[in-house]
Formats: sequence, structure tokens, C-alpha cells
Amino acid sequence: MAQPLVVKKDDDLDEEEYYSPFLGIEKGAVLQEARVFHDPQLDARRCCQVITKLLYLLNQGDTFTKVEATEVFFATTKLFQSKDAGLRRMVYLMIKELSPSADEVIIVTSSLMKDMNSKTDMYRANAIRVLCRIIDSTLLTQIERYLKQAIVDKNPVVASAALVSGIYLLQTSPEVVKRWSNEVQEAVQSRAALVQFHALALLHQIRQNDRLAVSKLVTSLTRGSVRSPLAQCLLIRYTSQVIRESGVNQGGDRPFFDFLESCLRNKAEMVILEAARAITELNGVTSRELTPAITVLQLFLSSSKPVLRFAAVRTLNKVASTHPLAVTNCNIDMESLISDQNRSIATLAITTLLKTGNESSVDRLMKQMTNFMSDIADEFKIVVVEAIRSLCLKFPLKYRSLMNFLSNILREEGGFEYKKAIVDSIIILIRDIPDAKESGLFHLCEFIEDCEFTYLSTQILHFLGNEGPKTSDPSKYIRYIYNRVILENATVRASAVSTLAKFGALVDSLKPRIFVLLRRCLFDGDDEVRDRATLYLKMLGGEATVGETEKDVNEFLFGSLDVPLVNLETSLRNYEPSDAPFDISSVPKETKSQPIAEKKSTGKKPTGPASAVSGPVATVDASYEKLLSSIPEFADFGKLFKSSAPVELTEAETEYSVNVVKHIYDGHVVLQYNCTNTIPEQLLEQVVVFVDASEADEFLEVSSKPLESLPYDSPGQTFVAFEKPDGVIATGKFSNILKFIVKEVCVLYSSQYTGQTFVAFVMLSFIPFSKHFDLSFGVLMTFLTPDLL
Repeated sequence: MAQPLVVKKDDDLDEEEYYSPFLGIEKGAVLQEARVFHDPQLDARRCCQVITKLLYLLNQGDTFTKVEATEVFFATTKLFQSKDAGLRRMVYLMIKELSPSADEVIIVTSSLMKDMNSKTDMYRANAIRVLCRIIDSTLLTQIERYLKQAIVDKNPVVASAALVSGIYLLQTSPEVVKRWSNEVQEAVQSRAALVQFHALALLHQIRQNDRLAVSKLVTSLTRGSVRSPLAQCLLIRYTSQVIRESGVNQGGDRPFFDFLESCLRNKAEMVILEAARAITELNGVTSRELTPAITVLQLFLSSSKPVLRFAAVRTLNKVASTHPLAVTNCNIDMESLISDQNRSIATLAITTLLKTGNESSVDRLMKQMTNFMSDIADEFKIVVVEAIRSLCLKFPLKYRSLMNFLSNILREEGGFEYKKAIVDSIIILIRDIPDAKESGLFHLCEFIEDCEFTYLSTQILHFLGNEGPKTSDPSKYIRYIYNRVILENATVRASAVSTLAKFGALVDSLKPRIFVLLRRCLFDGDDEVRDRATLYLKMLGGEATVGETEKDVNEFLFGSLDVPLVNLETSLRNYEPSDAPFDISSVPKETKSQPIAEKKSTGKKPTGPASAVSGPVATVDASYEKLLSSIPEFADFGKLFKSSAPVELTEAETEYSVNVVKHIYDGHVVLQYNCTNTIPEQLLEQVVVFVDASEADEFLEVSSKPLESLPYDSPGQTFVAFEKPDGVIATGKFSNILKFIVKEVCVLYSSQYTGQTFVAFVMLSFIPFSKHFDLSFGVLMTFLTPDLL
């Protein structure tokens, strides 16, 4: 049984804690409780409680097996014999959520059709909703006549249920629903607000693919036949859509725009807001056309209802981005909203004022925001910071007050995203307003003295290294930078070393002092810091040459990298130490597009054959080409055309891990099996893969290369080569069996054998060959013990 609703009184906090009535329920226990559906004397209240628990489990993501769902469905259908109205409504919900299969729907269809013709309107409405959710197109034609009658029913609940069902059925059986146009058109004229709303929505969906039909529908309804506020809001949206598509919002006869303006004088507040929002979002709307909408929104700013104030100020906030002058008349009203109890309203008000304010009002707004920032969450603070940045770029002469405000809030408590927004804003202002560079850099230096975020510290140090040497007095920044070498973690220390080197390279007067500081960094405990310090000392001291001039040195150290990092990494991995130094100019600058399948699987290690399906890699790895050319059996195969990505042939938890790489030549295919032994107590010898090509007639095995020994955790390769016809897309499926001799060894002395030896076979996954390099699954492992050999 589920635990009952518990209300606990806490004397210290003087608050009430409510516990969920579904706390700790389990699917198995609830399915046992569902047996009450079979009782001869049904307890309606208990049945409702059990159905509630079942619905809760379904909505929480628990899945029922086919057998469980069938048992619950048939048990639920027995509840139709109860006359309790509340239980009947729960039965409708349960059937709709279970979504029975086609053969099970027939069982309940007769009961639902009986309820659909019942004298109880509540039964009729719910039966229509459920029946339209579970039937297919064949049964739909049988009840189509009843649905048409329900659409024009006098009871608004029944009519609304039929219209909503029509909206749902339009996705599955559009041809059937389109035949209801006359009935739906009649329902649009209904006096019931909800019926008119649903009818208009269904009628528009029926005609939405015909622009002329939609235009005629809007034209006929804008003459005043729609009275429901909900339907009027829908009509306003459809009218805006027609105006955008036809581009008739200006000049000449403007019936659609006039309708939007008339809605501003509607009695319903939702209609007024919808019309004002629609007018402000029209393309090419003028300030004169905006005036009526701005006026009504200004009235809502002083409303006693928070939702109206929020809707109005949010709309004005969007308008201020494109037409700031049109919103200036509302500034006085919005200033009163800065102290609004709803922080969302206050945030929108202050950001709108920042967009519409003039240069003379900046100082006043900064004073008002000082207390305001401490009362809102970080997500709202970020919005305000971005608005302040835009205002500063708009009025560059006010950078001092705005920069001081940003520096003050930068020292306050806040999360990473909030602090990052402030730092980014200050950096942008320094770049775009030259006069703000000195004060901005000083504020950033003060911030990194007590910065808890490594990312921000390194970002500021990098920016300081680029901009600091260009200031009038670069030496004043050295203290802040070297403090990071002493006090911060290894990542920040390494970044600080690079920044010091930039000052030494770009400011000759500081070079001797920088040399002293960099030599101290040679004794750092982190390899990266020491390596950077060594490199920069050698380069700045002229002991290592990378160019003919000092400019070449600076370009090498601090210039931007003009080659992709992926290509550079690949070239460095393929580089072999020799007399010829590594040449960065040999790194390709073009980036190859990555297949979508690979992008989705980036960073995920394959755990078995199912996860190894991927597209081919249309490149030749130099390491593969060198390895294969060194094997005499494959030396005369010619040039390697393509190599696939490694494909796992064993599951991740198996003792012996094997994956295969397919190498394609003009007339041959080489299968490279990469094997790994994960058992410390075993040494594998004579490792070979037997490939059965009986289902690949075009391929003929020509040679193989076994692996002599495979110690623990030491990857090795074994190869099998096949000849294939030239110029023909050869397809087939290979089955693989891995055979090896197992020798048990002492874990402490790996060369000491214990005397136990046996032969093992591992059935690997199939390898189909097609133009897509796909792979099927299936792994089976068997062993032959010594007594069976």
C-alpha cells in the first residue's frame, strides 16, 4: 500500500512538510492490488485509488510488459459494470493511457460506443475522447456519423470533446476529418466559448495548407462573428500570419490591420494583450502604428494583476530593441516597477529602461540598480549585465560609471556564468572603447587576485598578455601576474608564465625583470609550468632560433595557430625522430568533414558489436600503411586505398578483447585483428583467427599471419588476407573463430609457467562486407579443456 499523505509540523521552522502519497510505491505491489477489479462487489473508492497509482507509474516512466498491460487492460474493462461516475472517468483515463493493441480494442469498443450514445453527457464526452485515441482508420469510418453529430451537439462538453478528437485524428486520418468541414463551420458560430475556440482551431488546421482558404476564413471571421476571448486570440494570431505572408500591413485598404487595432478596445484583457503583441511583432511596423499598442501596454504597467504587468513589460522589452523611442513614454511607469515584488517584472523593467534610457539618465539608473542586483538570481543578473554592456556601447562617454558598476558587482558573490558574463562585458568594452582600457585592465587585475574560477583566471591572463604591453605603463601589471605564479593552481600558473613571456617579448625595458621571474618558475612543481618557462627563456634569450628576426620569434610564440589542432596532433603522432626536424608547414590546413554517425559517437568507447556500427573513414592512416608494408606477405598488394574504423568483435566484459580493422586494396582485403589479453594469470601463444568465407564467394583467402605470443595487457595483431575481384562491389559475410594456446603463469613472475596448458576457441562476431562497412552482432565463447584435446 502507498503511504498516506503525511503532514509534519516543525516547531523550529514553523512550516508544514508534505509527503507524496505515492512515496515508495512499487509496480509489483500495485499490480497485485489491481486484483480488486475482479471482486464481485466492487469498491469504487479503492478501485479509483489503484487506478491512480497505475497512472502515476505510467506517467513516471515505468513500463508494463505485454502480459502485464494486457492483464491490467482486461481487468479495467470489468469496471464498466460499475455505475459510479467517478470510477467511470478513471476507467476512461486508464484505457487511454494503456493504448491497447488492435486485437484488444475490439473488447472495449462496444462499451465505449454504448457510452457515446448514453444520456449522461459526461459519459458521452469522455467516451468520444478515449475512442478516438485507440481506434484505427477502419473503425473510425464506423463511428464517423456519431462524431459529426457530436460536433453540433447542444451540450458544449460533448461538442468540445468531438472537436478536440478531430484535432487529434487530423494527424492520423486527415481525409476523414476534412469531410467534417460543414459541421466544424457550424460549430464556429456556437455561443459556447470553448466550442468556438476548438472549432476555429480545427477549421484552421483543416485549411492550413491552402493560403487562399485561410485568408478567406480570416476575412469572414474578422467581421465580428467570433465572441469567445480564446477564439479571438486565435483569430488574432491567424490574422498576423496572413499579414506576414501577404505583406499588406501598410497603405491602401488594410482590413486585417484595422481588425488588430479594433481588438485593442476589446473588453477581455487577454485579447488586448494578444493584439498589442501581434502589432508590435509585425514586419515593417511604423512608430505611428505602434502608438495605440504602446498606449494600452502602458496602462497595464500600473495594473494590480502581476500577470498583466509581466506581459506588458515583456512586450515592451522586445519593442525597445527595435523601436526604443516609441517606448520612452513608458519610462516613468517602468521605473516604479524596479521595486516590484516580482523579480521577473523588475528585471524586465530595468533592462527595458537600459535600452530606452538616454545619456542623462544613466547615472540615475546605476543608483537604482545598486540595491536591485542583490535581490535577484544570477540568471536575471546576466540579463542586466548584457543590457548594461549594450548601453555602454551606445553611450561611450559614460563608460566610467558603467565600468565601475560592473567592477563592483564582479567582487560580489555569484556563480560562474554570472561572473563570466561580467568579464566578457568588460573585455568587450576595453576592445571597443579605447579610453576604457586602463581602468578595465585594472578592474580585471583586481578580480583575479581573488578569483575562484580557473577558466576566468586564464581568460583574463591571456587578454592581459595581449593588451597589457600596449598600455602606457605595462610594469604595473607584472605584480598581479606573478602573484598567480605563486598562489594559484598549475593551470593558472602555466597561463601566468605565458603572460609574463609576452610582456618580456613586447616590452624591452621589462625583459631583464621578466628573465628573473621566469628563472624562478624553473623550480615549479608542475611539468607544464617548468617546460613553458624553459621554452620562453631559451626563445627570449636567443639560444634557440625559430626565425631570422625577433619578429619571427614573437610570431612563433604568440601568433595564432593557422593549422587545425586535430591535423597538428595527427602529424605529431606520425612524426618519427630523425635528423630532419618537424616541419609545421607540412601540416595540412584543410579540415575533413566528420560523418554524422561518428560525431554522435564521439567520446564514447564501443562496448560491443552493437555500438560499433559506423560509417567508413575515407582516409589512409600512415601508421597502418607502414605496418602493412613491413609484412612480406602483403608487400606486393600495392597502395592502401582505405582503412575502416576499428570494429569491436567482442563484448566489453569478455576476457579477450578483439576488434578488427578492414584494409582495402585494389585487388585484396586485409583483416587486421587487434587482440588484447585481460587475464594476468594467462599467456596466449599461437594466436590465429580462422575465417569462414563460405558466405562470401567472391573472396579467396591467400595468406595469414598469426601472433606468436600475447602477454597480459599487451595488444597484438594477427592478419588474414583475401583476394577480391577488381572493379566489382564484392559483398559477403565472414564468420570468425579465434584460436590460441593458453599457458597459465605466475602473477608475480610472468615468465614462470605453472604447467597448465590448454587450447581455447572464441567465436567472434560476423563481419559483413558491403559498401557501408556495417556489422552484425553475436558473440559466443567456448573452451576445449586438455582432456578433450
